[in-house]
Amino acid sequence: MWIVTLAWLYVVLMMAVAEALSTQGTVLGAVFTFLLYGLLPLSIVLYVMGTPHRRRAAREAEARASESGSVTVAQSDPRGEPTREPVAAKREEP
Repeated sequence: MWIVTLAWLYVVLMMAVAEALSTQGTVLGAVFTFLLYGLLPLSIVLYVMGTPHRRRAAREAEARASESGSVTVAQSDPRGEPTREPVAAKREEP
């Protein structure tokens, strides 16, 4: 996956250089070419392709936390994230 990433960045960099050195091109146009044809789409693709890895890492972290007993069901919010402080199960009135 990384070789495709580097190859795409190389191609887009060459496009930007060609635009900057062209008689009708500008450096600003070359910068926008590099950003809009290179970095923006590439960052989106890499984020989407990295989703399974992030999910797997989150599941492994959750499994490690449940094995160690550091997070209990009562201490998590509806999204499954642990709260900052434990909440009392019952409020006591004086």
